[in-house]
Amino acid sequence: MRILILLLCASVCGCGSGSPYSYKKVSGKITYEDGSPIPSGALRLRFTTLDAPEIENAHPRPGFAMVNADGAFDCATSYKYGDGLIAGRHKVSIEKEGLPDTKVVVPKEYLSANSTPVTVDTKDTPFEIKVAKPKGNR
Repeated sequence: MRILILLLCASVCGCGSGSPYSYKKVSGKITYEDGSPIPSGALRLRFTTLDAPEIENAHPRPGFAMVNADGAFDCATSYKYGDGLIAGRHKVSIEKEGLPDTKVVVPKEYLSANSTPVTVDTKDTPFEIKVAKPKGNR
């Protein structure tokens, strides 16, 4: 009987059931402000939510998307592969996957959620993200 009660409590409480948030699939493209592609090889976008609902004992995970050579992305992952982003606004920062630290492809402020000037909203997908060229690359 105790085991049955524990199993019932676990299923009601959501233990092991996954994320308490709902997600929206997104896609888009990132380029410089002039429309030219960002020479990267491998950029990863990090989406940090600004509008996640407050859920007791839950902390929203950031979403990530890999960018192809043309600057396009079509698969964002927050909790499970390809699930998308939590609905609402997100700060977008850029991570340089596999690039040497000396390879400057975007200004430094785009590398952190605290300083990036880029914000997107899931209701505006597909995203058209424009970033400034780093000084010296104009």
